[in-house]
Amino acid sequence: LMKHTGRAVVFEDIDDLYARIDDPLLDVDASSVLVLKNCGPKGYPGFPEVGNFALPAKLLKQGVADMVRISDARMSGTAFGTIVLHITPESAIGGPLGLVRSGDRIKLDVPNRRIDMLVDDATLAQRRKEWQPPREIDDTVRGYAGLFQRSVLQADEGCDFDFLVDGPRTTHVKPR
Repeated sequence: LMKHTGRAVVFEDIDDLYARIDDPLLDVDASSVLVLKNCGPKGYPGFPEVGNFALPAKLLKQGVADMVRISDARMSGTAFGTIVLHITPESAIGGPLGLVRSGDRIKLDVPNRRIDMLVDDATLAQRRKEWQPPREIDDTVRGYAGLFQRSVLQADEGCDFDFLVDGPRTTHVKPR
């Protein structure tokens, strides 16, 4: 699965995943790429560990033990599977993951450190024009919840608060 191309099966958020993942009519097979959107630090405030989402029950019954999963979510370090996480910028703020639709072809190439959505540029441009955030940030929310949803940075920036970052970041290390 480190080099894999498959058809996307998209879940718009964690509630959509929970509602449909075990539906026997879900249009999914072992070669599909499961995509969970809107679970990054802004899309799912608090950034809970929901990235290790289960495979569809009908595929588990067929003996499928793993498949490619992609999300802007995070998961526990004790979890496992072929899961690409922390996609940034996250879908809830208009990142590329937010443009993925069920049926799109996605190519994962781990050795070459690439994920490509095999959709033409004109289609992506149209989707970007039509894109709407999944929910509006409620500026009346107070306390830590309000602070988090207004100020949290993306996963690749450490999910720090924007007002705590002073100047250019110098601690980034190029991943192996």
